[in-house]
This record gives sequence, structure tokens and C-alpha cells, in this order.
Amino acid sequence: MAKFQTDGYKISAIYTCVPKNKLRTEDYEWISVEERKMFAKTTGIIERRVATEGVTCSDLCYKAADELLNEFDIRDKIDLVLFVSQSPDYFLPATSIVLQNRLGITKSAMAFDVNLGCSGYVYGLSIAANFLKNEGIRNVLLLAGDKSTISTSYKDKSTYPLFGDAGTATLIQKFDDVENNGNWYFNMYSDGSGADAIRIEEGHSRYPYKPEKKEVYELIDKGIERTKMHLALDGMKVFNFALKEVTPSIRELLDFSRKEVSDVDCFLLHQANLLINESIRKKLKLEASKFPISIDEFGNTSSASIPLTICSRMSEIDWSKPKTILMSGFGVGLSWANLLLKMTRPALKLLEHD
Repeated sequence: MAKFQTDGYKISAIYTCVPKNKLRTEDYEWISVEERKMFAKTTGIIERRVATEGVTCSDLCYKAADELLNEFDIRDKIDLVLFVSQSPDYFLPATSIVLQNRLGITKSAMAFDVNLGCSGYVYGLSIAANFLKNEGIRNVLLLAGDKSTISTSYKDKSTYPLFGDAGTATLIQKFDDVENNGNWYFNMYSDGSGADAIRIEEGHSRYPYKPEKKEVYELIDKGIERTKMHLALDGMKVFNFALKEVTPSIRELLDFSRKEVSDVDCFLLHQANLLINESIRKKLKLEASKFPISIDEFGNTSSASIPLTICSRMSEIDWSKPKTILMSGFGVGLSWANLLLKMTRPALKLLEHD
């Protein structure tokens, strides 16, 4: 297990951008009305935001980051631009470098991409924290998000109504007042034996896209038809993985940080689906008020789901005292990661993209 403790940093701002375009579960005509009702009940998804053609994840991240950088007047002080996503703009170059230039960030900044999904935000924060240990690194811009909807088949009831699009920008800074922010505790895991649970099989180096090849829809199961260029999701395998691994890993992190479950003010879980998150909550024997939910309004937004939940659900809470927060991301990979930290109120903003 990779676990470590660090301190001296703060999350100063989290800005999130979602598309204006909304799709409601009740309007998904590929399945019956009864199936739609059952889907909404089990996943919790009432509606989600879907980017229009030509709008990328980087466009959503750009809008969030541009407003953040303007309001903090820190464009020339960013030392690292980190883009965490599984929907980059291009095969190459790295989207982070494209965004560095587009955002007008100084050329002296580092920039690189990280190919992670559901666990990606917590992994991104761990990378930021480790770079901030170094002399000369003071400000990290973490851009996390996905346009998952571009990879789903309308004829696949297991994926099409599940995913939404979002892009986020988080500013992490060195901070000398560790007394008010305290330590950050991480534990991280990976299990490639479950790589086929969430996968797009073709279109990259292992099985390259070939223009002359006609993509054929395959009937996988009732209500599930897709090509090998579409996102394939084994929902039961993901559900069993989450129930088996996430709660024990949260307890291990609490033991490592010498905290009790009751010490945590808020649990920010990846918004995979409501049934998974409710099962984790009940295993921890905690009240629902400690587990904010955003999947009902935005769907599963992959690496953006934790910061999106913070922006959409935590801007109006009482921040008069720092909050002890546990973040948990889990899914594609299989990969899962947790972070426990004390957080003072960051600047929060939820934006929309045309």
C-alpha cells in the first residue's frame, strides 16, 4: 500500500465548469419507462450535463481555470499545470501544455498529463503535494475532468445514461500556517487484474483505429449494443470492487491518521452511483448528511466528480471553522485513492459552458 503524510499546503480555490446542455433520465427512449425509473432510483441520476459536439474537456477546464486565474491574479506564478483526464484533446501533444499556452501561464511552468479517471482527483492532489515539497514550487494548478459522453453508445443502457461531462480547476499552494490546515494523509491502490471492468478496447496503440475498418455494433445483452470503440462497463464487477475495497481503505487511512470515523465532518466520495455510495455510507454507520451527493444533477463525471460536489454542494455550508474532510476516488483501472485533510473554506465557483 502506498500511504504517506505531508503538510504545509492548502487548497485555495476550486472552480468547476459544466455544460449548459441537460439530458434527463426520463427522456432516454432506448429503454422503457419502467427501466428509466429503476435506473434513476438505483443510480440516483435524474439529469446530467452533456457537452455539445466540438466542446472538449479541456474547454471546460479552460473556462474554470481562466476565471480562477483572473480572480487570483496568479497567471505568472503557476509552477505546475497538471491535467488529469481520460479524454485529452489529442493523441499528442499533452493537453496540459496546450492549456498552459492557452491560459497565458508562464513558460517556466511545468506541464504534464495524467491518464486517470475516477481516482484521478485524489491522485492529482497527491502529485501536487509532492511537487510542493520542493524549493521553488509554490503554486500548482490541477485541472481534472472528462468528456466521457463522447465515448458512450446511445444503445448501451449501462453507460449512456450514466455519464456526464465536467471540467475543474483547483489551486493548491504552499501555506506556512500548518496549525490551521494540518497534515494531509493519503493512501493509494491499484489492481490491474480488473482492467477490463471499465475499458475502451480499440482506438489506441494495442488495437489502433483503422479508417478502412467499418465499426460494427455488437449485441452484448438486452439493451446493450456498442462497438469496440465505445466505453464498456461491467457494472456488477465495479459494484463488487467498490464494496470490497473502498470501505476498508477508508478505515486504514483513518487508522494511519489516528482519527475516528466520527472525527470526519464530510466524506466526499466519487459519484459513481447512489447505490454504491449509500452502501459505503451504511458500512461506515454514518448519517447521510455527511455524504453530499451531486450525481442526481450531474451524473458520473469521472475525475471531476469530487471537486464538482464541493462546488455544487458545499458553498453554502458553515465554514466558520476548518472542516475535516475525507475524499475517496475509485473506479477505472481498477484504481482507488483516499485523502484526509483539514480544509479552510476555499474560493468556490460553479460555471456553465455554452
